Amino acid sequence: MGKKKVVAFVQARMGSSRLPGKHLLPLGDKPMLSRLLERLRRAKRVDQVVLATTVLPRDNCLAELAVGEKIPFYRGSEENVLERFYEAAQHFEADVLVRITADCPLLDPALIDEAVAFFQARPRDYVNNLQAYPLGMSVEVFSQRSFQKIYEEAQKPEEQEHVTPYYYRHPEIFKLAFLPKKAHPGYRLTVDTPEDFTLISKIFEALYPHNPNFSLQDIYVLLKEHPTWAQINAHIEQKKV
Repeated sequence: MGKKKVVAFVQARMGSSRLPGKHLLPLGDKPMLSRLLERLRRAKRVDQVVLATTVLPRDNCLAELAVGEKIPFYRGSEENVLERFYEAAQHFEADVLVRITADCPLLDPALIDEAVAFFQARPRDYVNNLQAYPLGMSVEVFSQRSFQKIYEEAQKPEEQEHVTPYYYRHPEIFKLAFLPKKAHPGYRLTVDTPEDFTLISKIFEALYPHNPNFSLQDIYVLLKEHPTWAQINAHIEQKKV
């Protein structure tokens, strides 16, 4: 059998309820989404990075950004993200899907490689690292074959909006695996609110100019040196699936 094609799909839309237009907010001299794409290009176990956005006119700017970044894109349903991912996977002939949300501009590409390697180590349908790292470093990896079944059977609105809940709600059907849970600082490194963006901006401005390829460990060291920074968004509650 030939090598399986690994595609990272970046989920993005301009219609965020808590921070509309966040993907174009500037980190340095580029939009937040561009910074994420810059980091994803360094993932060694990903064959292709694709932006998965919506057909709504307000998301034209995201498609245009992808063109400028020389990243392919797919446009589908805004609310049925499951359908958008499935269609994108079919269009780009992905064998292995890596799900990335554009809320995570500081995502360490080494964590993507770790999750993909963990997925590839033995036959399985779905892997995530959600318990291993702080919010903002999340990676999900799943097979096209199993995702076909989810597309056909997941009917609940939250399963279609959040793409992958059907996997871990049905462990009797799928072979699931999770990167080992780690004791880590409970930092919030995702962007859903203005407070989140304030923290991410401070981290970026402190690290990027002298180390553009900074890692999660570099972020840990920085926040340990500046313990008040993590308090900027510590009160924000993550939305539940």
